[in-house]
Amino acid sequence: MLLVTGLAALAALLFLLVPAPEPAPPHTAAGTPFAWHQDERWKALEASFLRARADGCESVAPRIEATLRDGRRLLAAAASRQLEPKSAVFDELERATFELGPMVGACPGRIPNYIDLVTTMRSVVKTQSRRWDMGQLATRDRLYRMLYAGRAAVEEAMLQAPRGTVPALVRGDDEPSVTPFAEILGVRVHSGDVLVSRGGAPTSALIARGNDYPGNFSHVALVHVDGRTGAASVVEAHIERGVAVATLSEYLADVKLWVMVLRLRADLPRMAADPTLPHQAATAAVREARGHHIPYDFSMDFSDHGRLFCSEVASAAFERIGITLWMSLSRISSPGLASWLSGFGVTHFETQEPSDLEYDPQLAVVAEWRDPTTLLADHVDNAVVDAMLEGAERGDTLDYAWTLLAPARLAKLYSSALNSFGFVGPVPQGLSAAGALRTRRFVRTHAQVRDRVLRLVREFERNRGYVPPYWELVKLARRAHSQIGGGGG
Repeated sequence: MLLVTGLAALAALLFLLVPAPEPAPPHTAAGTPFAWHQDERWKALEASFLRARADGCESVAPRIEATLRDGRRLLAAAASRQLEPKSAVFDELERATFELGPMVGACPGRIPNYIDLVTTMRSVVKTQSRRWDMGQLATRDRLYRMLYAGRAAVEEAMLQAPRGTVPALVRGDDEPSVTPFAEILGVRVHSGDVLVSRGGAPTSALIARGNDYPGNFSHVALVHVDGRTGAASVVEAHIERGVAVATLSEYLADVKLWVMVLRLRADLPRMAADPTLPHQAATAAVREARGHHIPYDFSMDFSDHGRLFCSEVASAAFERIGITLWMSLSRISSPGLASWLSGFGVTHFETQEPSDLEYDPQLAVVAEWRDPTTLLADHVDNAVVDAMLEGAERGDTLDYAWTLLAPARLAKLYSSALNSFGFVGPVPQGLSAAGALRTRRFVRTHAQVRDRVLRLVREFERNRGYVPPYWELVKLARRAHSQIGGGGG
């Protein structure tokens, strides 16, 4: 009997130690990652900031005002007629936005004026995009250059401002809605609104940066407000426990570096026929989430709603009312990035990423809230991920010690048992033991690089007297990444 027990235990141990098969080479999406290729421009902008700081705000004020007037003139021209994505007016707007940033960074009292200009630009560009072909590369590039880069330029100025002087809330378009409403972070949200946000975990930075158009957001949630009680909740998919319904306070209890409120345009034909459609979609999503367990979808397959990832919670809900969100799908065409993601279970590399929902012309940006106190930390996280992904393209892997596989598999078995009773275990449902180890490796490497970058940032500030702009952060991240040796320790 003891022999049989011993042999069974040995067999179980050997089974636990069997190496996990490597993921099959992923079929990446067709495309090319966006790249600025403008290092000289960034150097010139940094030099402009230093000149403005040396000259003083009183001397720089006339140039700021002239550039603001130029930007407003260009916005009026863009709003007055239909333009194509390649229009020179947008090139001039981009130039004015970038030129203004360093001067405002040196004179942060003008940040509100800068925010107004960039927010108006976003509204004008999104209005123009309603008639553009969202499948065209020129459209995607233009939206990214104007919306993402406009926000990035504003944040560079914000990072140079004294603490407590930067507004957390930026209001956008007050898109009308008839659905029940509540308030979150000082903004009235309506049932059926979509919240895109950014979490504080390293994996949040990977989700935000990990596609052909690296962005700011890592999570999507759908707002529901009960028309009878006024109780507000959100429907969202969590990696740890699948689709769940949370109160607004529970939603905000998870770290939120950013929250953007998106709302379906009231003038869309289906909305004009029935303006309550977003509330109907949100109500159905809540009912389904409470009615049965919906696992998290690590494959990122937005066409199969048996499992849902966070973006799919919103897209599936709107699909029921005849609205297809993400008019232009996100693409992951970098082989190194796709290889890393496939190790976590991703199989679909043309999918719906949170950051790209902002570019959908069917949606208006109602408001945007960011935590100014964590802005630099967020930029550091992004820079670290960018440097790590460059390493992935050079062949860095998220490997792990083979001795960890057996305990990881035991943790997975324990988690599966908990999942069967509705509880959450240490390994998320749908994530393999090997995938959990790769995630652990990514998080640990990110932390190692991040700690070094933060030290280098403090050194930069001591030596130069200002916060390093993003292009400098990426250089520091590359340096720190090389110091720990490729994929990390």
